[in-house]
Amino acid sequence: MLAARSVWACRASSKSDTIHMAQGLQSLDPAVLDRLSSLELVARSVVDGFMSGGHRSGRLGSSVEFAQHRPYVLGDELRRVDWKVYARNDRLVVKQFVEETELACHILVDRSESMVYGSQTWTKYDYARWCAASLAHLVLLQGDVAGLVLFDEAAHDKIAPKSGAGQRASIWNTLERSAAGGGTKIGTVLEWIAPKLRQKGKGVVCVFSDFYDDPAQIGAGLRRLAAGGHDLILFQVVDPRELDFHFDGLLRLDGLEGAGRVKVDPRALRDAYLTEVKKHEEALAREARALRAEVVQLRTDRGVEVVLSAWLAARTARIRSGGRGR
Repeated sequence: MLAARSVWACRASSKSDTIHMAQGLQSLDPAVLDRLSSLELVARSVVDGFMSGGHRSGRLGSSVEFAQHRPYVLGDELRRVDWKVYARNDRLVVKQFVEETELACHILVDRSESMVYGSQTWTKYDYARWCAASLAHLVLLQGDVAGLVLFDEAAHDKIAPKSGAGQRASIWNTLERSAAGGGTKIGTVLEWIAPKLRQKGKGVVCVFSDFYDDPAQIGAGLRRLAAGGHDLILFQVVDPRELDFHFDGLLRLDGLEGAGRVKVDPRALRDAYLTEVKKHEEALAREARALRAEVVQLRTDRGVEVVLSAWLAARTARIRSGGRGR
């Protein structure tokens, strides 16, 4: 059964399914970062910042500048149509004007003991670190600011949001030397950090975790963050064996976070386990949907560059077309 404090590591799991991936943050394939750097991380919500950057703000005034074109849709005011573009290309587009501000991206990474599980040659925590490092690189490459918090039952290794190459090195080095261990209190950590982020203005909060905690408590923490106007993105890092529970023969399950040890027949447990997994994911999705938070599932058997590039491209396209970020 999947419960908030009962997470099992299947030590008898197969390690035959592998993909090509760099094993350390410093050796992350440059081609991965190059692909990510060609995309923009665009916040769904109106973002306040500290200095001129590349993201939209809700403040209108004398400094309003042209930002981009978007396709004309029924109901748009005709005075906003760019008739010069129409004359050249026979295409109706609307001009968008915004005051540009800097994006603040707060990256939170779960380092609790449940993140040490992995049926690959890497763990969920390894995968979360790769994704977090790639996202930080992208944000900083855009000229925006990024910060980092590692957490389990409490927040650790806090790096205040800044910009520049030095900040990237600081984030990468912190992720590189960190190790997973300890219990899980995701909701408590989110509630603790919310008032601190409120002082820095609206931004994007990206949480990398398996979210194996009580969805109601997670929702309570998310509500505190949403009250500050932040754009919330939940990256759920999961191992494929946690999703399909596909094992043959008897298994010894070593409980993480003090859950004990037991031997089981996986065939007898599979249906009940999958039912609990589905209930947990549905409950997490409801909490996120109520707050317009985005949930992105990251399977550890898929390439970092593939999942992040696909997500960023789809998210950017939705936002620029006037849709929501999720």
